[in-house]
Amino acid sequence: MTDYSTIRQDLHNHPGISGDEHYAHDLIVRQLNACHPDQLFTHVGGFGVIAVWGSELSHPTIAIRGDIDALPIGHRCGHDGHTTILLQLAEWLGNRQQPSPINIILVFQPEEETGTGSQKILDSGILQRYNIKTIYGFHNLPGFPLGTIVLNRHTFAAASTGIIYRLTGRNTHASTPEKGINPGLAVAEIIQAFSRLNSSTNASLDLFRQTTLICVQLGEEAFGTSAGQADIMFTLRAFTNSAMQQLLSEANSIVAQTASLHHLQLSQGLRDPFLATENNSAIVEQIEEHCKSPVRYVLTPFRWSEDFANYLQVFPGAMFGIGSGIKQPELHHPDYNFPDSLIAPAAKTLLNLINNFII
Repeated sequence: MTDYSTIRQDLHNHPGISGDEHYAHDLIVRQLNACHPDQLFTHVGGFGVIAVWGSELSHPTIAIRGDIDALPIGHRCGHDGHTTILLQLAEWLGNRQQPSPINIILVFQPEEETGTGSQKILDSGILQRYNIKTIYGFHNLPGFPLGTIVLNRHTFAAASTGIIYRLTGRNTHASTPEKGINPGLAVAEIIQAFSRLNSSTNASLDLFRQTTLICVQLGEEAFGTSAGQADIMFTLRAFTNSAMQQLLSEANSIVAQTASLHHLQLSQGLRDPFLATENNSAIVEQIEEHCKSPVRYVLTPFRWSEDFANYLQVFPGAMFGIGSGIKQPELHHPDYNFPDSLIAPAAKTLLNLINNFII
């Protein structure tokens, strides 16, 4: 009997940040080879792995994604646990005695933390070969009882994007600032205007909007020079993809108008854009019916983001949470460590979803 706690701890002790998950990739492939998948795709989108049980492309197919990358501070988000959960599920699938009328796909995805991994998996075209009827994503959730399934019928996690605006004026001597174009006042006006874009934290799904000032870089430490350039950075959040597009449009309009008013040149760029994970409500109800675990619904989406959203643009599916303990430190906390006691119950929940898959 495989000791999955040991496997999880091995992964924990060998974290690979996004784009450098080679240790996890090789461990996953070794474990999966013993589980007899009908197809095993390696180095997908970098260090991703896709395992398939079933060989008829036209058969109804269920896919489950787990992420495998770590943070720069190590596995402080539980992706080592997610990987191990899928590996235990793979062992059970490999030991099944009866052929299945469906295809089952396990996706071990890299680069979730940077928001680029899911699109790389999709760009490989492997998933699109199959008749995927449902794709599931899951994430452990501290603050909820161990093993509790956490659901939202609509958006599970928010859309977000970083954005950098560069305002370029003209340097001049500090004694004659009127001869230059200093972007300082424009920066102050933009910060104030963005604060007015924010909604209440308990706003409805379509109305929630959040702007967070991340960084301002204005001029340099040169007291004889009036600043001529500024970079201002925000993170924008919304609970639906349409609301995010509206927020982004309004934000860009504010900055463009302010830059024009102050005779500044403007350039801009997005960083780490994430779509909202907009669930299929019927599939969420199926999870509640078939997971055979305690269920809790949340009415408000989580404000963090998840690149699982990209799969939901292509296939029907849903993302859900699995409680990792009431007293567990929050995700990304330096003291966070995935609880090994969650591996088997979470894998069993996924197996129940597979066994009750509605064709």
